[in-house]
Amino acid sequence: MANQPITAQNTVQQWLDHPAGGPAIRGMLAAAGSDESTLGPALTLKLQQLVDLSQGKFPQAAVDELVKAANGGVMPETAETALPTVAGRFEGRTVIVTGAGSGIGRATAGRIAREGGRVIAVDIAEGRIKELAEELGDAIVPVAADLTDLDAVERIIAAAGGQIDGLANVAGINDDFSPLHEVSDAMWQKVFAVNVDGLVRLTRAVLPSMLEAHKGSIVNITSEAGLRGSASGVAYTASKHAVVGITRSTAFMYAKEGIRVNAVAPGGVATGIPMGGATSEYGEARLGPARINIPGLASAEELAASITFLLSDDGVNINGAILPSDGGWSAV
Repeated sequence: MANQPITAQNTVQQWLDHPAGGPAIRGMLAAAGSDESTLGPALTLKLQQLVDLSQGKFPQAAVDELVKAANGGVMPETAETALPTVAGRFEGRTVIVTGAGSGIGRATAGRIAREGGRVIAVDIAEGRIKELAEELGDAIVPVAADLTDLDAVERIIAAAGGQIDGLANVAGINDDFSPLHEVSDAMWQKVFAVNVDGLVRLTRAVLPSMLEAHKGSIVNITSEAGLRGSASGVAYTASKHAVVGITRSTAFMYAKEGIRVNAVAPGGVATGIPMGGATSEYGEARLGPARINIPGLASAEELAASITFLLSDDGVNINGAILPSDGGWSAV
């Protein structure tokens, strides 16, 4: 692609290999006191995805300037490539999606809406879900809610009305990578409050409607940390193992009621999941070398494809499954 323009839709590796893009991105890294050896799994990402992953450290303006610099000061025309959707797959259905303001939750909510569904979009960031509603229209019902607030569940169920066909428990936070001898009570409680307690309360609240209808689909988001011990700190790891247990127990309990309960276990994802403050040096020293096994980072849209598959009737005979959507990391 030496004679072709390079855009934000090209991968970081393609940028490094490009005669103009390589010097541009290496110069940016050098200015930040870094180099390409630190990129790891990010090499497989599109440059545009780094905007979300950086949590504000690599803004859209920086991407645009980099693209211009690599193309002689000109911004080339690009066409974004999107994953194909399934028209009408959620027609007439109401699905609650938590964490809908950003990342995997936003991509999931958007995909359901584009496939004909009505989405109760739940997030603590009110501005973000209002933006989603402005973008996608009446298909999105925004509900600003903190899942650690005991009154939040009641408002979410009220917004859904009498019909709840699906629930995607996407909202979650990471920890600070602390091992057991360092983890604080505050960190443990904070992570479990969102990743486990909030999930349990909301799932418990939607089940009566599903039991009455004798149908429903619930998809929980666990993690590679729910399948192994080398992906995060003890609080996050324990919380995601708990999600696996909750998923399997609930799937078994309601299998004869027409309710399916499954979980998706992402690997590395370019979402910029909220972290629990400064990270543990001890934890980083142990976890860092293990990250070399990550095949690459997925996009939020790729995870949304896995989630909506299980939510929809396409997953009709799948119940109690933990689906690794991790590019093969779990096979290592």
